Amino acid sequence: MLASWEEGEVFEADDIREWIGLDVVDEGNDKIGELESIYYDTASDEPSFATIKVGLLSHRLVFVPLQGAKVGPGSLKVAYSKRLVQSAPSIETDGGLLATDERPVFEHYGLKYDPGTSGERRLARR
Repeated sequence: MLASWEEGEVFEADDIREWIGLDVVDEGNDKIGELESIYYDTASDEPSFATIKVGLLSHRLVFVPLQGAKVGPGSLKVAYSKRLVQSAPSIETDGGLLATDERPVFEHYGLKYDPGTSGERRLARR
Protein backbone atom coordinates (compact mmCIF):
# COMPACT_ATOMS: atom_id res chain seq x y z
CA MET A 1 0.00 0.00 0.00
CA LEU A 2 1.10 3.52 -0.71
CA ALA A 3 0.35 6.40 1.63
CA SER A 4 -1.04 9.69 0.41
CA TRP A 5 0.34 13.08 1.28
CA GLU A 6 -2.79 13.51 3.37
CA GLU A 7 -2.06 11.95 6.73
CA GLY A 8 -3.86 8.69 7.34
CA GLU A 9 -5.16 8.14 3.81
CA VAL A 10 -3.86 5.02 2.08
CA PHE A 11 -4.43 3.89 -1.49
CA GLU A 12 -4.67 0.30 -2.59
CA ALA A 13 -1.86 -0.99 -4.80
CA ASP A 14 -4.23 -1.46 -7.76
CA ASP A 15 -5.04 2.26 -7.72
CA ILE A 16 -1.51 3.20 -8.76
CA ARG A 17 -2.19 2.16 -12.36
CA GLU A 18 -4.54 5.14 -12.58
CA TRP A 19 -1.59 7.47 -12.03
CA ILE A 20 0.47 6.37 -15.04
CA GLY A 21 1.58 9.56 -16.80
CA LEU A 22 1.61 11.75 -13.70
CA ASP A 23 4.67 13.65 -12.51
CA VAL A 24 7.08 11.94 -10.15
CA VAL A 25 8.80 14.22 -7.65
CA ASP A 26 11.59 13.69 -5.13
CA GLU A 27 11.69 14.38 -1.40
CA GLY A 28 12.14 18.11 -2.09
CA ASN A 29 9.31 18.24 -4.66
CA ASP A 30 11.75 18.53 -7.60
CA LYS A 31 10.24 16.95 -10.70
CA ILE A 32 12.13 13.83 -11.78
CA GLY A 33 9.97 12.80 -14.73
CA GLU A 34 6.74 11.06 -15.66
CA LEU A 35 5.44 7.79 -14.19
CA GLU A 36 5.61 5.20 -16.97
CA SER A 37 5.00 1.76 -15.46
CA ILE A 38 4.93 -0.34 -12.32
CA TYR A 39 7.04 -3.43 -11.60
CA TYR A 40 5.69 -5.90 -9.05
CA ASP A 41 7.65 -8.13 -6.68
CA THR A 42 7.01 -11.64 -7.96
CA ALA A 43 7.17 -13.12 -4.44
CA SER A 44 4.74 -10.75 -2.68
CA ASP A 45 2.71 -9.54 -5.71
CA GLU A 46 3.04 -5.99 -4.33
CA PRO A 47 4.17 -2.92 -6.30
CA SER A 48 7.92 -2.70 -5.83
CA PHE A 49 9.50 -0.37 -8.40
CA ALA A 50 8.30 2.22 -10.89
CA THR A 51 9.87 3.37 -14.09
CA ILE A 52 10.07 7.08 -14.74
CA LYS A 53 10.48 8.63 -18.18
CA VAL A 54 13.39 11.09 -18.00
CA GLY A 55 15.45 13.07 -20.50
CA LEU A 56 14.70 16.05 -22.69
CA LEU A 57 15.81 14.87 -26.11
CA SER A 58 16.50 11.17 -25.75
CA HIS A 59 14.05 9.64 -23.33
CA ARG A 60 14.91 6.65 -21.17
CA LEU A 61 13.23 4.88 -18.29
CA VAL A 62 14.89 4.82 -14.86
CA PHE A 63 13.89 2.60 -11.97
CA VAL A 64 12.92 3.82 -8.50
CA PRO A 65 11.68 1.83 -5.49
CA LEU A 66 8.11 2.50 -4.41
CA GLN A 67 8.93 1.85 -0.76
CA GLY A 68 8.13 5.07 1.09
CA ALA A 69 6.37 6.64 -1.92
CA LYS A 70 3.41 8.93 -1.28
CA VAL A 71 0.59 9.86 -3.61
CA GLY A 72 -0.32 13.53 -3.80
CA PRO A 73 -2.48 15.75 -5.93
CA GLY A 74 -1.29 15.13 -9.47
CA SER A 75 1.99 13.45 -8.56
CA LEU A 76 3.82 10.61 -6.90
CA LYS A 77 6.49 11.58 -4.36
CA VAL A 78 9.33 9.06 -4.02
CA ALA A 79 11.66 8.74 -1.05
CA TYR A 80 14.84 9.27 -3.09
CA SER A 81 16.64 12.33 -4.46
CA LYS A 82 16.34 13.40 -8.06
CA ARG A 83 20.08 12.97 -8.51
CA LEU A 84 20.04 9.37 -7.25
CA VAL A 85 17.02 8.43 -9.35
CA GLN A 86 18.38 9.98 -12.54
CA SER A 87 21.63 8.02 -12.14
CA ALA A 88 19.76 4.72 -11.64
CA PRO A 89 19.96 1.83 -14.10
CA SER A 90 17.73 2.49 -17.09
CA ILE A 91 16.15 0.88 -20.13
CA GLU A 92 15.01 2.22 -23.49
CA THR A 93 11.42 3.52 -23.58
CA ASP A 94 10.38 0.50 -25.66
CA GLY A 95 12.60 -1.96 -23.77
CA GLY A 96 12.17 -4.30 -20.86
CA LEU A 97 14.19 -5.20 -17.80
CA LEU A 98 16.26 -8.33 -18.35
CA ALA A 99 16.54 -10.80 -15.48
CA THR A 100 20.31 -10.26 -15.46
CA ASP A 101 19.78 -6.51 -14.95
CA GLU A 102 17.62 -6.78 -11.83
CA ARG A 103 20.46 -6.99 -9.30
CA PRO A 104 22.03 -3.62 -10.31
CA VAL A 105 18.63 -1.92 -9.91
CA PHE A 106 18.33 -3.10 -6.31
CA GLU A 107 22.00 -2.41 -5.52
CA HIS A 108 21.81 1.16 -6.84
CA TYR A 109 19.46 1.96 -3.95
CA GLY A 110 21.30 -0.16 -1.39
CA LEU A 111 18.54 -2.76 -1.36
CA LYS A 112 19.14 -6.46 -0.87
CA TYR A 113 18.52 -8.58 -3.97
CA ASP A 114 17.27 -12.11 -3.43
CA PRO A 115 16.18 -14.01 -6.53
CA GLY A 116 13.74 -16.88 -6.05
CA THR A 117 15.02 -20.23 -4.80
CA SER A 118 15.27 -21.49 -8.38
CA GLY A 119 16.67 -18.20 -9.67
CA GLU A 120 13.30 -16.69 -10.58
CA ARG A 121 12.98 -13.03 -11.41
CA ARG A 122 12.09 -10.61 -8.62
CA LEU A 123 10.36 -7.98 -10.78
CA ALA A 124 7.54 -8.25 -13.31
CA ARG A 125 5.96 -5.38 -15.25
CA ARG A 126 2.19 -5.09 -15.37
